[in-house]
Formats: sequence, structure tokens, C-alpha cells
Amino acid sequence: MRMGWWRIAAPALLGALALSLANAAGAEVLPEVAPGLPVAPVATPAPEEPLEEVSVTALEPRYVAPTLRDRLGRIWAPVYLNGKGPYRLVLDTGASHSAVIADVAADLGLPPGGAMLLHGVTGSATVPFVTVDTFVVGDMEAHAKWLPIVPDALGGADGVLGMEGLSDKRIFIDFMHDKITIIHSHMARAPTGYSTIPLQRSANGLLMATAYIDGIRVKAIIDTGGQSSVANAALLSALQARRRSRQLHPDSITGATDDVQPGQWMPIPNVSLGPVTILGGSITVSNLDIFERWQMTKDPTMLLGIDTLGLLDVLVIDYRRLELQVMTRHNN
Repeated sequence: MRMGWWRIAAPALLGALALSLANAAGAEVLPEVAPGLPVAPVATPAPEEPLEEVSVTALEPRYVAPTLRDRLGRIWAPVYLNGKGPYRLVLDTGASHSAVIADVAADLGLPPGGAMLLHGVTGSATVPFVTVDTFVVGDMEAHAKWLPIVPDALGGADGVLGMEGLSDKRIFIDFMHDKITIIHSHMARAPTGYSTIPLQRSANGLLMATAYIDGIRVKAIIDTGGQSSVANAALLSALQARRRSRQLHPDSITGATDDVQPGQWMPIPNVSLGPVTILGGSITVSNLDIFERWQMTKDPTMLLGIDTLGLLDVLVIDYRRLELQVMTRHNN
């Protein structure tokens, strides 16, 4: 199973590249670009320079475009970089920052401008980054945007579309008709026939809902980039306290850094999110590195992946309203 969540340390800035991060937390020094990675002939920063850290898959119309779910079930969004594209990036509401694979950087003719530290769900790695002049998807347009280069293991996608730049947006995902739109949120209420689920922002800036599994209150992080839903050990303990005869099967989780971590897969009872009940779910339980980083090991917590979210017909994520608006088949 491959998971898409990561956070990244800001790059060791080289040349004239300047970047302001509003929510920096912590600092560390990165080594030079990893051996074997091509790099532009620019000066290496002084060893004592600190790093700021932030919490971080024929042409179509830019603003409304059909999308496809990849072989893992995740959502591909059409993204234009420096006017070229669209490139197919996996929409990942659990990633703090967008990223691309090396082939995209090569297609754009962009040499790496330095290195950054990438924290995946299973471990960390130093990766190169490139800077694009323009980054356009739907109504979102960014300039002078830096993108880490991640391993080409995203199920055929060209990269990942992360959360940055979406704080005032509304994402409409129609799973039944393979369509995605990204527009400015106008604080519109859910249309007739939709159910609403309130969201909160975690301390890391992630979108989180309150879910119930077998009567257990669970912190559910909305993670459209994750192939499957993953739970911490606290949720497993709570489920086993309700019914000990739960069948567990060996599983493994591969993160964005290509580190592999063991886990245990199990079917679960229905997942209740406010007025919505999602049937036929499953989770993989694992002591992920990222749960430790988030300090989410004590309370039942899960990454609600596309295996569960994809069972809905329509999913709307309104960042300004901090709300999910969903339609299920029985509402059609």
C-alpha cells in the first residue's frame, strides 16, 4: 500500500531564490544535494544556515476538466506548470505541499535548485527541488513556486497537488462522472440533497473530521492522497476492547520517501461521519512515523484514505467553510 502524505523542510536556498513561510516550525541544517543528483552550478549555503520546516499524484480547459481515478483509486487533477500541461497530479489533502516527479522537471527544462528534507508517513529523505514561474489548477494560480522532486512511484501520476494555496478554495469531486473543479469558495451552503460534515484544522493545518467506528470517537484526517485508510495503535486497542476476535492480516505501507513500514489490515464496521455512514470499510493499523510527529498516538486517530472517501458519489471540500459536503447514492 502506498501512502501520499508528507511534510517538507524548506529548501536550502541557493542563488537568488527567496521564500517566506508563514507557519514555520523548528529549524535544522540540510546537507548539500544528495550524491548523484544533477544540480545547477550555484553556490552552496553556509553550513550554519538554518532550515525552516513546514507541514507538507490532448489539452483540457483549465478551469473545469475531466479527471480520472488512477489504478489506486486516487484523483488526478490537471495542473499547468509554466504554461505547459496539463500534468496529472494526485489531489492530496493530506500533503502540505505540491510535488512533481523527475520527468516533469526534465520536460520543463528545470535543473534542481537545491535540496530539502521531506518527511513522509514512514520516514524522511533529502530530495532536490525545482522552482516554476507559474502553477495553475482551476482558479488557483501561484508564482515562483518551489516543488520537491519525489520518487516516480505514484501510480502513473506526474506528482502531487498539496494543500498550499487552497485555503480559500472549494474542491468539487464527482466520483461517478470522473470530474473535478477547483474554484474560489463563496461560502455557499450545500445544495439540496447533500449532507454536511464539519471540519477542524489540526495543529499541523490538516483537515480533520470527527468519525465514529463501532461507537468509538475517532479523529479522522481527510487524506485523498492515501491509497488506503490507516489507523494508529490507539484505535486498534479501542476496537479490540469492544470485540477481541478481530481478524488481522499482515500488510505494509510505503510512503513518499519509499520507506516501507509493516502494518496489519482488518475490515472495520461502518464509518459514521456526522449524518453520513460509509459502508464496507477497512483500515491498516501501523505505528507510523508521522503519528509520532503529529503527537497523535494517545487518542484513536486515522488517515481517511481514498478507499473510504471514494465510496461516496460526490465529495466537496470547502476550505473557507471548513466543511465537507457529500452526496451518497441513496440521496440521488
